[in-house]
Amino acid sequence: MEDKNKALTFFESEGGFLGVKIGSETYDRVRTVRLFPFTDPSKYISIRVGNDMGEELAVIEDLAGLLPEQRELIERDLDLNYFLPQIKEILSIKDEYGYAYFHVITDKGPVRFAINMGGTNVTKLSETRLIITDINENRFEVRDVTKLTKKEQRKLDLFL
Repeated sequence: MEDKNKALTFFESEGGFLGVKIGSETYDRVRTVRLFPFTDPSKYISIRVGNDMGEELAVIEDLAGLLPEQRELIERDLDLNYFLPQIKEILSIKDEYGYAYFHVITDKGPVRFAINMGGTNVTKLSETRLIITDINENRFEVRDVTKLTKKEQRKLDLFL
């Protein structure tokens, strides 16, 4: 863990935010940023002041090396920052006026969203894994397209 040669102690601040004490300095609101969100989600976690663009205070090399209660605080913050519902079923995709309108079932429930047809809103992370970003910058994951039905896979062919 790179920590500017000082121990990090994480806590939940009065406002419910993630805070950290580094040596004699206390930050009541920090943000966690995954440096490799898709390939190493529990490694190389940047701790920053306030927001994504804030000053980097430290980088945690691997969450597994932290005490369980410290890891839990960081994971809770990461879960808030990286909400990524998984698409389990594609009910429909309609193409109208330059937008694709999705109606899907995710691990969090049914969702309707739209993507811009002209953009790069579908990112292929591997041969089977996709990230779809809607017009509001919400992200949805298809972990394994081969687990979708052939009919559902054909609906996605337009974007691959």
